[in-house]
Amino acid sequence: MEYVSAVPQGAHSLPDGDAYYAERLAFYTHSDMSEDEIHELGLAEVARIHEEMAEIMDEVKFQGNLQDFFAYVRDDERFYYANTDDGRTAYIEEVQRLLGELQPRLPEFFGILPKSALEVKRVEPFREQDGAVQIYQVGTANGSRPGVYYIHMSEMSAYNKTDLETTAYHEGSPGHHMQLSIAKELTDVPRFRTNVGYSAYTEGWGLYAEYLALEMGAFQDPYNNFGRLVAEIWRAIRLVVDTGLHAKGWSEKQAVEYMLVNSAIPEGAVRSEIRRYLVLPGQATSYKAGMLKIQQLRAEAEARLGDKFDIRAFHDTVLGGGAVPLPILEKMVDDWIESVERG
Repeated sequence: MEYVSAVPQGAHSLPDGDAYYAERLAFYTHSDMSEDEIHELGLAEVARIHEEMAEIMDEVKFQGNLQDFFAYVRDDERFYYANTDDGRTAYIEEVQRLLGELQPRLPEFFGILPKSALEVKRVEPFREQDGAVQIYQVGTANGSRPGVYYIHMSEMSAYNKTDLETTAYHEGSPGHHMQLSIAKELTDVPRFRTNVGYSAYTEGWGLYAEYLALEMGAFQDPYNNFGRLVAEIWRAIRLVVDTGLHAKGWSEKQAVEYMLVNSAIPEGAVRSEIRRYLVLPGQATSYKAGMLKIQQLRAEAEARLGDKFDIRAFHDTVLGGGAVPLPILEKMVDDWIESVERG
């Protein structure tokens, strides 16, 4: 078995590590939440998502408890493509099919649409890594180079089929491809605004887009909807393990065990993720922090505007100014709400 350290290695073990980590949390969440508040938020979100997972387990009539279901989805060969060229081709073709099916519905939820095309490709051999995170690379503003959703495919056992649909929407449309392409193509803002990035905004949008895809009619297969919840709980778990590693003295082994017990994420992906958290203190908390803020802003807009609420206009407000810190996004949404209220 691959070595996993049982010795705490987080930021807290460094000189002035506690102050450094507090700064990183504020930087990545755009908030003044303490490490304890973020840890508790993560635990609460994990518990909530477990309840939704149990409902899907009942829907597919699985016999056993939630841990048994995690093990079944994580380990059964039916949930993996073959580690062959045919398996890799089938994976990419399924991603392309799902993105293509959702594409016609985008104008119902967005007024601004990207001009850039979207391609799905395997990561080049010289930079491919087993179990590494899938990534999106934005294209050019003039459309001469498309946006590309890159997938590491050297070890197919790192990718569960139930996660495929979720990741396609996160990295493609309505996720990073839409957000980053729209920002790149803006012409009425200073040039730097078309390239700047804020993790809580960008990754928060990607995670919000996963749930939005459900609202748009995706995830008809209950196992894929379970995969969506696995992806969401992954980000909730990040709140727990990132603060655990860097503020509460957790070891790498303890973080790996917590992630395996509370999700169906393949072990290879878990080990890769935990090491990522160790070298990027705080960054992993940005996903859920950003998603929750966008959902909060939408809920407030719906409550204040009632029948005047337009989902297309809301999304255009969120995406139409490029990436911004979350407090600025809140001001932008408030200004939009007030303009609608004034008529």
